[in-house]
Amino acid sequence: MKKGNIGVTTENIFPVIKKFLYSDHEIFLRELVSNAIDATQKLKTLSSCGEYKGELGELKVTVSIDKENGTLTVSDHGIGMTAEDIDKYINQIAFSGAEEFLEKYKDNANTIIGHFGLGFYSAFMVAKKVVIKSQSYKDGAQAVKWECDGSPEYSMEQIEKDNRGTDIILYIDDENKDFLEQSRIDTLLKKYCRFLPIPVISGKEQEWKDGKYVDTDKDKVINETAPAWMKKPSELKDEDYLKFYNELYPGQDEPLFWIHLNVDFPFTLTGILYFPKIKNNFDINKNRIQLYCNQVFVTDSVEGVVPEFLMLLQGVIDSPDIPLNVSRSYLQSDAAVKKISTYITKKVSSRLEEIFKADRNEFEKKWDDIKIFIEYGMLSDEKFRDAGKKFTLLKDTDGKYFTLDEYKQLIGASQTDKDGNLIHLYSTDPIAQFTYIKAATDKGYNVLLMDGQLDSHFIGLLEQQIEKSQFVRVDSDVIDNLIRKENKKEVLLTSAQRNILTGIFNSQIPTVENSQFIVSFEAMSENDSPIVITQNEYMRRMKEMAAFQPGMSFYGEMPDSYNLIVNTEHPLIVKIRENADNDIASTISPISKSIDDNNAEITKIRDTHKDGKLSDEDNAKISTLENATKALRDDESKALSDYAATQPMVRQLVDLALLGNGLLKGEALNAFINRSVSLL
Repeated sequence: MKKGNIGVTTENIFPVIKKFLYSDHEIFLRELVSNAIDATQKLKTLSSCGEYKGELGELKVTVSIDKENGTLTVSDHGIGMTAEDIDKYINQIAFSGAEEFLEKYKDNANTIIGHFGLGFYSAFMVAKKVVIKSQSYKDGAQAVKWECDGSPEYSMEQIEKDNRGTDIILYIDDENKDFLEQSRIDTLLKKYCRFLPIPVISGKEQEWKDGKYVDTDKDKVINETAPAWMKKPSELKDEDYLKFYNELYPGQDEPLFWIHLNVDFPFTLTGILYFPKIKNNFDINKNRIQLYCNQVFVTDSVEGVVPEFLMLLQGVIDSPDIPLNVSRSYLQSDAAVKKISTYITKKVSSRLEEIFKADRNEFEKKWDDIKIFIEYGMLSDEKFRDAGKKFTLLKDTDGKYFTLDEYKQLIGASQTDKDGNLIHLYSTDPIAQFTYIKAATDKGYNVLLMDGQLDSHFIGLLEQQIEKSQFVRVDSDVIDNLIRKENKKEVLLTSAQRNILTGIFNSQIPTVENSQFIVSFEAMSENDSPIVITQNEYMRRMKEMAAFQPGMSFYGEMPDSYNLIVNTEHPLIVKIRENADNDIASTISPISKSIDDNNAEITKIRDTHKDGKLSDEDNAKISTLENATKALRDDESKALSDYAATQPMVRQLVDLALLGNGLLKGEALNAFINRSVSLL
């Protein structure tokens, strides 16, 4: 028997492994099974090239539990090891100084294992003793047993072994007895090993008998050795892709379509990415895509490998160019990984273009479901943005679809304003905004439907990409102002009439939660609505974007700003103005004159002191005038409010406009209904 010390430069390797790898201790099983698969694959390679002429036999990896003895064993029928192999690969560890090791790698078990080749030693995270029994494939080789109890000391001796291959026997420590439960082991094997290329056996298949599940004689194979992504696209039919999707994500709706990745230069990459149907609110789930290395599960945190906008996809990618043991920082910085990310972007965009050209009707049917992927991609990835212009669609309120170029041709003649800007009208809610849409279509204009979760951001991008273009929501102004073909028609109101009508209408606007209204006047057609409520395009966009960008919370907290536009040409408004001229103008006129006189006096005092330095006497005069002016304004406001209260038509017109915009609710709505009955 040979005894010795494991070749490390620090004696505390095992406490370090147990302490700092503990949070990721389940990966020991992945490491041991992966080693067993490698040993089996190497034997197959040696056999295929004639270096091994013996019988291969049944090639499999078996994971077995012996609860009575407290052991977990991983067995293979691969190339096995001689005493010299064990001495080289197990006893000698290229290990840096303990201080550097602890500082640099203490937070990441995968990094430690990958950096130092400690795959086998991860067994000591859960085991108090590890035994290796191995028989090499080489002719005349002597079987060997290696044993270590978690200290740098080991023993190694010759033994008899019935078959070729290696058994790794773990004596599970007291803190990790859950690894002696079949269900726990099966769960881990399903997670890490479900697509390994060699059958992995764990326990027995079960059947229902006498009111309970009992083991049968049949081995339970955990994995699918030839998953769909490892096959050529030409070998697969649609039902194969759908079957594989259902294996990955049981119970989910069928995907919209998929992309099969298959490249071997300048790097090797295979995989299948699926476009799922997203039902709920926009939410990036970072566990949709699984990363594999030679069919061994690595991680489902694929930031860096998959472009951010494609994190919404589901599926599998597999590349031996990405090490089995990787850290997130590695994925984000490695040059090969960046090339893979660029390739995936290119492949996805070319596949989308291919689907669009092959069957546009089918593409249009799926557009509402996939546009969130495409818009997100164009917003976040410049290369995808350029490619996406070819297959990005715009949908109008009639349900028709257009490419960006097609839509430009459609509206170019009719929706170009007097300054040469191409105006894209859009709606976010065709039911709530029906009146505005009809006003636009009656003019011969087309209205887009932009009701997606990212459309408020996407509109801004399109305005940058399409020269001399603007997107304006159809309810953001009266139709003649949205696409200005000629100079505005002048509003023929005197200053006094504006003042009186503003006060009258302002006083009759009910309180609407988190909203403010500004009364303005437009000389529209007498056939247009008497009052139109619009929402400022800029402020509304800022509030919508604030919902996605915390840094813009200032806008999100501001009240909604609406314009209450009074059509001075409408007969009912003309009547209200004429009545006010007759009934209230004589009362308001002297108050308004006093307000103007006071303001003029304040201005005169300030103008006499160009340096802004006023005497105490002048400051006192200004303060007295300002207080008097405020009192006059209060008197004016009360007079107009009292008068407006005697004119039910004013409140009725205001409420009708609010009702048409879904802004009339609660007590105000009830009052409107009662008033309507009275007027009838």
